[in-house]
Amino acid sequence: MKRIAIQPRPDWRTKVESQGLVFLECEGWELWDESAYYELSEFDVSSIEHCTRELVSMCREAVDMLVRENKLHLVGIPEQFHAYVRRSWLEGHPSLYGRFDLAYDGRNPPKLLEFNADTPTALLESAVVQWYWLQDKFPGSDQYNSIHERLIDAWKSAVSTGPVHFACATESPEDVMTIEYLRDTAGQAGLATHALPVSAIGWNAAAGEFRDESERAIRHLFKLYPWEWLMDEEFGRFIPLASTRWIEPAWKLILSSKAILCVLHSLFPRSPYLLPATLDPPKWSHVRKPFFSREGANITVVDHGRVITETPGPYAGPYVYQAKATLPRFGDRYALVGSWVVGGKDCGVGMREDTVAVLSNVSPFVPHVFNPGESARPTLTLAQSDIPPPLPGA
Repeated sequence: MKRIAIQPRPDWRTKVESQGLVFLECEGWELWDESAYYELSEFDVSSIEHCTRELVSMCREAVDMLVRENKLHLVGIPEQFHAYVRRSWLEGHPSLYGRFDLAYDGRNPPKLLEFNADTPTALLESAVVQWYWLQDKFPGSDQYNSIHERLIDAWKSAVSTGPVHFACATESPEDVMTIEYLRDTAGQAGLATHALPVSAIGWNAAAGEFRDESERAIRHLFKLYPWEWLMDEEFGRFIPLASTRWIEPAWKLILSSKAILCVLHSLFPRSPYLLPATLDPPKWSHVRKPFFSREGANITVVDHGRVITETPGPYAGPYVYQAKATLPRFGDRYALVGSWVVGGKDCGVGMREDTVAVLSNVSPFVPHVFNPGESARPTLTLAQSDIPPPLPGA
């Protein structure tokens, strides 16, 4: 994996905005950066693909165990929603997409930092904007990116007939444009769609169903809105009573909780793709994360007993303690690999970077090129003695 400086397109801002990336700035930071790109070799893509497939398999096994053994409390799900979450898994409610965030240096196996299983963003940049950048800058070259095509296919598998409602918090431009992009992919799959704010989801007690502001029944609802927030909404208590199929489904809440990191390491302690994780404060260097948090908020990094990083945010405990993994550094930039899963299958990556090691919602997206002609490099693994043993708590 290489980071290569390059001259941006003269009209890059106009182009990316025309492709839907209208939220180019956040808190004074540019969210798209094409002054450089990452070059991935065949070895890199193969490593990320294999890691992602293994993680998908391990996650499904972990969800099945927690559901069948009635252990949903371990990942922080309120008891009143246990039955509904279990039902969504056992009935096979379909999932559309997710994103694994990986620490990968091009030599050692990728390490899972967290799974954005419920409301992943940076989708438009990954699926569309970097693809058109590739066509302009490197026509005829390749990219590890079949996200758009997989989304269309996944809609066909997930929903037999529409319409599909799409809901988000409309005060977020990124959420609105992500919703609009996903509506487009659903439309290309032949489905009728309607958009509405989360606040417009209404409960019709007489009919026992959710309806939109035009009193249309909501049969399928894609929500770019976290499950733990949905459960706290006024209508949240009615969710288990309705026939609405939610996308992402309720069982994704299990994987959205960072406590799943402890469960995964407990089930697969020798996986090369997992970092040790526990619910108990450890003595080894670690990163403390709230069960439910997003965009790098409320992260505490402890190195040899000393706090070296604390990020602000609105989230609180309970917490997960995950062994510290250092992101690869290129000059003054730390790089994070986002590996996309659509319809349960790996299908592409999005690269983000920052000058700080804990990335956030203002960390820029940087495009990539896949160069299959690059020679492979040997995989290096940690000696088993270097890996802390699994600890109790999951």
